[in-house]
Amino acid sequence: MNHRHLLPNEIDLLLDSEVGFGVAPLRAHVEECAPCRAQVDEARAVVEALERIPRFGPAPSFANRVMADVQVIEPWHVALTAAVSRFIPRTTGMRVVFGVTASLASIAISSAAVWLAFRGDVAMYLAGLIDERLRATLTAGAASAVRGLLGSGAIEAIGAQGMAAVAVGTAVAVVAAGSAALGLRAMASASRRSRE
Repeated sequence: MNHRHLLPNEIDLLLDSEVGFGVAPLRAHVEECAPCRAQVDEARAVVEALERIPRFGPAPSFANRVMADVQVIEPWHVALTAAVSRFIPRTTGMRVVFGVTASLASIAISSAAVWLAFRGDVAMYLAGLIDERLRATLTAGAASAVRGLLGSGAIEAIGAQGMAAVAVGTAVAVVAAGSAALGLRAMASASRRSRE
């Protein structure tokens, strides 16, 4: 080994006090070669200096502070499993009751879906009936709200003039409300200035 100097990984083997095949010739080379001996001594001094450096550990709350800023995205299947597991009872008896109830509900819903699929005319009739009742209820509710706010004459005006009258009336109401709000604000700021 007199023909070349030690490589960095060979110096590391000597610093780590490795014992094994090929280490003895490296030690023999270091004893004979002054530049390699100087490199090993210098590296050993660095290692010893590093060993003397005090080891610091993070504060116990460091991990919690870091993880508070990390956005953890939970996969959808994990979230779904966790949500479902909250509703499943812990005891065996209650699990049986829960399973039977869930099975009966699923059978009833499936049967209703199959019945409606083969009886489309009934489904369309029921949908039309629900739509008609819903419209009648909403119309009556809106009419009573308008009658309560604006009086019964407003209902007759809307019936006679149509939706254009509703749009104009709404615009006038919005402008009046905005003007009132601005007036109240001006009065409040004038009152505050007079107190100061």
